Amino acid sequence: MTMKRTKVLLLAGGLGTRLKPLTDRVPKCLVPVGGRPMLDYWFDRFAVAGLRDVLINTHHLPDQVRTYIRNVNQTGRFHMREAWEPRLLGSAGTVAANRDWVADDELCLIVYADNLSDIDLSALLTFHQRHDEPFTMVLFHTAYPSKCGIATLDDEDRIIAFEEKPEHPKSNLANAGVYVVDGSLYRQIAEMKAFDLGFDVLPTLVGNMAGWTWHGYHRDIGTPESLAQAERDIAEVFSA
Repeated sequence: MTMKRTKVLLLAGGLGTRLKPLTDRVPKCLVPVGGRPMLDYWFDRFAVAGLRDVLINTHHLPDQVRTYIRNVNQTGRFHMREAWEPRLLGSAGTVAANRDWVADDELCLIVYADNLSDIDLSALLTFHQRHDEPFTMVLFHTAYPSKCGIATLDDEDRIIAFEEKPEHPKSNLANAGVYVVDGSLYRQIAEMKAFDLGFDVLPTLVGNMAGWTWHGYHRDIGTPESLAQAERDIAEVFSA
């Protein structure tokens, strides 16, 4: 199987309000975990999977992210570009504002940068190209399904139901904030001119997207408690 060219859209413009006062001086995507910026762990994943082309949206404290971009590009391993948002556009809005980032015959890996994960992106991309759906959502088992977007799968790993932060969850398979999208669908999503992927776009794709469950490490670094747990986990999970 010939792998399609894959570009990355890294969603990193959020304010990180739950991590204040730390995020008053450091953008959320650069919050250190184990002495390294959170983005470093994603670029480790990209390198292993051979992904080079990365577009990152910025908003809060953008100059620090621009310095990071320059340092990454100086390594010669990646081609990283910035999509500056003077006003936050929302996850789907960022897709709309960057419609031409992905061609119809390419794939887009969309990643929420505020997650810490040891995900195998090569395995994910292989899975995506082996099924017929134009969209793959990475899932993980959560202990707090009412706080997440929750998916229900059929026997062929097709997502047959999805609800954002349900009051009565039907499963504990949570949206991991990592997606693979066919280029043609990426551009259709852009044309929707929606604000949020989870609330506005994903429910419209039910029945036309697959779910791929990651059983390794995956954590949202959204609160001081979660950050502290990641610090305790980091040596064991990412020491290799």
